[in-house]
Amino acid sequence: MVHIFFPPLRAWGRFSAIAVALGAALVIGGCASVPPPDSAMNLAQSQLQAARDAGAADYAPVDLGFAQDKFQQAQTAMSQRKYADAANLADESRADAELAGAKARLGAARAQIQAKVQENARLRQLGEQQNAPAGAASVDDTPLPPAEPMEDMPAPSASVLAPPDDGGFQTVPGSSQEGQP
Repeated sequence: MVHIFFPPLRAWGRFSAIAVALGAALVIGGCASVPPPDSAMNLAQSQLQAARDAGAADYAPVDLGFAQDKFQQAQTAMSQRKYADAANLADESRADAELAGAKARLGAARAQIQAKVQENARLRQLGEQQNAPAGAASVDDTPLPPAEPMEDMPAPSASVLAPPDDGGFQTVPGSSQEGQP
């Protein structure tokens, strides 16, 4: 015959109270294990400001908008104490802001290059007009004669060069640097 042993009901009551307390401690501890992502939020905010300063509103408005939206979502997650979500959104916002800043710097550089190209073309045209013969028509109507190539200055022959001093460079005799160290 098999006997099944049941402890008194009071012991079960104590066991269930301990189990409930232990479960509550685990739940509370699990919620508090993720710290607020303050550094990620600060980094995302500084990248957003850097992108704005670089001109992302003009050169990369879509990417800047993505970054701002993600940052607002991260702030909402922070206020709801969803720190893991806030950290992920802050990282995404930072990455989008970096992209917007890079595109803005690229756009600004391209604009500067285009301005330099236009200025060079204007100066070239002005120089061609000034070098044109007095009786010639405008630059657009008549082609200019090809420019004469400039003569290169010949290098001194090896016999003119002085022997190297102390393994240094060779100098041309009579130059102003001959006696200098």
